[in-house]
This record gives sequence, structure tokens and C-alpha cells, in this order.
Amino acid sequence: MPLSKADMDSLVRRAQAARVNSYSPYSGFAVGAAILADSGVVYEGTNCESASFGATVCAERAALTAAITAGERSFVALAVAAGDKPVMPCGICRQLLAEFGDMTILCAAGQGDYYKTAALSALLPDAFIEF
Repeated sequence: MPLSKADMDSLVRRAQAARVNSYSPYSGFAVGAAILADSGVVYEGTNCESASFGATVCAERAALTAAITAGERSFVALAVAAGDKPVMPCGICRQLLAEFGDMTILCAAGQGDYYKTAALSALLPDAFIEF
């Protein structure tokens, strides 16, 4: 399912909107994510920090697990929004996303229209699982 510019813009806006609900009292770094399933449904997530930092959940994994909970298993793209300039998903998020195949990753700032795009396989070239 190819993504149009309008589809990508919409996915980024959904990630930026999800970011508003971040629970990030320790870092102050709010992150939002939106993942587009092959079904056409978009699932959102935000980061949720813990004083025990290892228990923190990234926005990308929150969006992915929301989609998995709904029965989705195949994805087209994921948008992540945070900070003043586009940020990439962390390594743990990249690896978990790779479990579900290659997809387009859209990296945006917390606000604004500019974003970078990359294939997940380019961000994680030697994934533990093959794409």
C-alpha cells in the first residue's frame, strides 16, 4: 500500500497529537507515535515514563502494542514526533517494529510540517530477524 503525501502528513499530525498526552515527568521529552496498519486503521501511542527507568514505554511501542491488541499484524508506516527537530526511534523500538516487516518510518518534530522518511530496514540494517 503506497503512501501519498496527504497520508504521510496525516500520520505525522496524528503522532504530534498523541504527543500531547505524554507522561514524561522525568525527562520532559514528550513523544507521540502513530502506526498505519495494512487495514487502513491508525493506532496511536505516547511515551510513559517510570521512576524505574527500565519500565518506561516508548511511544512507538505503545502504538504498536495498541495495534497488536486490536489484532493487527501487518503495517505500512509509523510516524514518531518529539522535540524541536525530527528524532528517530530508539534501537529497542526498531527491533520490535522489525518483527512485523519493513515499513516506512516518518520522523517529525513535536510541531511543524517537516519530517524525514526512511525505510525501517535502512534504520536497522542487521536486524535480529530478517525483513
